[in-house]
Amino acid sequence: MVSGNPQKTLMAIVAHPDDETFGMGGTLALYASRGVRVCLVCATRGEAGQALPGTQKNYASLSELREAELRCAAAALGVSTVQLLDCRDSGMEGWESSQHPQALIQVPTRQLAEQLAEIIRREKPQVVITHDPVGGYFHQDHISLHQAVNAAFEVVGDAAWKGSGQPAWQPDRLFYNTIARGVLRWLVRLMPVLGQDPRCWGENHDVDLTRIIAANIPIHARICYRAVADQRNAATRCHASQGGTRQDRGMAGLLRGWSRSHEVFMQGYPAPADGVVRSDLFEGV
Repeated sequence: MVSGNPQKTLMAIVAHPDDETFGMGGTLALYASRGVRVCLVCATRGEAGQALPGTQKNYASLSELREAELRCAAAALGVSTVQLLDCRDSGMEGWESSQHPQALIQVPTRQLAEQLAEIIRREKPQVVITHDPVGGYFHQDHISLHQAVNAAFEVVGDAAWKGSGQPAWQPDRLFYNTIARGVLRWLVRLMPVLGQDPRCWGENHDVDLTRIIAANIPIHARICYRAVADQRNAATRCHASQGGTRQDRGMAGLLRGWSRSHEVFMQGYPAPADGVVRSDLFEGV
């Protein structure tokens, strides 16, 4: 693993509060524990989500609650900096919130890419991680952000793109956080036996697990976060409004148990070598 080099920086770019924990929290905590500077960029405040009963009572709005949960989780994971963009949560496909002019999916890709490129140039990460091409579970905000990060990588290292005048900076690697399909396939087989429909999973029954396992997302890195599992668990509990206090129960708990404290990533930049699965995102950097 990477040594405690203060010049090493890992940047996570996510769409909503809780994306930094539920998908990649173990990885962020692991690198923070090894002295890597971890920067978090979150595009929205989760305005279109829902809060479990009783979790919003001390907050004026859902966005205020979700931001507080995000900062709680970031502290638990050891994140150095948190930056929120001015986009709004679009919600799921077809929701009225998708039509808001500031909704993430309404922001032109180039505009968002240039904003992210400015942040990347300022923070100078060697490694960037974000959502995979299908947005994990086909969430439209995740997909939009994935596209914007890719577009940012096209300009951030180009000296001809001036932006606000910061010098060009090219990160060494770009990874996409994804889902281990092998584990998920077993879950999809098991769910009907337990009386559950794998096409209607999640709090709102709007996640189709069969569609997720059909997506061909290769794995190029597998990160074991067992050494910092307590920090990840603490961050998970911060997201009480999203069911974080009960993530170890039911299907979510079963899925986490089967993952054996691993998080997986697809490599987006540079093109990965065939058959190579890294155990360290910074290997050779």
